[in-house]
Amino acid sequence: MKKKELRKIYKQKRKDLSAVEVENLQENIYQQVFEFDFSKINTIHIFLSIERLLEINTNPIIDFLLLKNKTIVVSVSDFSTNTLTHFLFDRKTKLKVSSFGIPEPINGIEIDPKKIDLVFVPLLISDEKKYRVGYGKGFYDRFLAECKPDVKTIGLNFFQPIDRIEDTNEFDIPLHQVIYPK
Repeated sequence: MKKKELRKIYKQKRKDLSAVEVENLQENIYQQVFEFDFSKINTIHIFLSIERLLEINTNPIIDFLLLKNKTIVVSVSDFSTNTLTHFLFDRKTKLKVSSFGIPEPINGIEIDPKKIDLVFVPLLISDEKKYRVGYGKGFYDRFLAECKPDVKTIGLNFFQPIDRIEDTNEFDIPLHQVIYPK
């Protein structure tokens, strides 16, 4: 299937999940994240969940990483250029929800994406080659292209990968790993 069709299908699949299903799926994902070896990783970018899009709640992951003394980075989206600017995040960081429903820092210190060791990437669905379908604006593909060559990328998803996304292109960057409920 092509990205446009997959986007529509998996947005609906998310909407069809009950609150209990979401809670169980998230718990499974959290357990896998909590078991990950972060010993050689210091600076971690993670997305702040968009509630209206029913994204995986990343707050428990952020809390876990802060307890592990990891440096957390979150982004501010610029929809005029479809780019992200990145900021350090800690318990003192104030957030506001943008007009697009995205929680964003208002008092963070900007950080160069080349300093990031690991990026948790939001997605709607991925395939067996670890290509992803996002919301179609290319924010994360642009961002990942700015990161250092050895940055580790992990997608977080409610759904098991499909066989193949038909219309991947040269700008699509495959992930290193996708965590989904087992």
